[in-house]
Amino acid sequence: MSKAATLKILYGEGEAEAQAVQAASFEKAGHAVEKAIGRKAVEAALKTGVYDLVVLGPTLTRNDRHHLPYMVKKAQAQTSVLVMHADGSRHPYVDACTDTGASEETVLARIEGMRIAGMMPAAAGAGAGR
Repeated sequence: MSKAATLKILYGEGEAEAQAVQAASFEKAGHAVEKAIGRKAVEAALKTGVYDLVVLGPTLTRNDRHHLPYMVKKAQAQTSVLVMHADGSRHPYVDACTDTGASEETVLARIEGMRIAGMMPAAAGAGAGR
């Protein structure tokens, strides 16, 4: 992925150990990653930063993975939301989801698909040569 397509990702998890591996894969793919552990940390980050994508990981509680997409869209309507370990197809504020146990490669492919589809404003602008 080119530098122009670098995304600013807020990555929320419930456990730091689980977050470390996936965050490293996002960074290796060329994205800038801000990490947040727990619901309150994700909400606090949304108040201080602007993101292209918010990724909600599987170690967040089911309730957090359901509640936080609303909070993301309330704080930053243009920000895309990817929920890991969920059926986001029924959630009005989830832009994409992955199945339980999805590999790092699957998650990165989903993010790339979202970027190509123009679901993230900064990435869409970069793809248009801006």
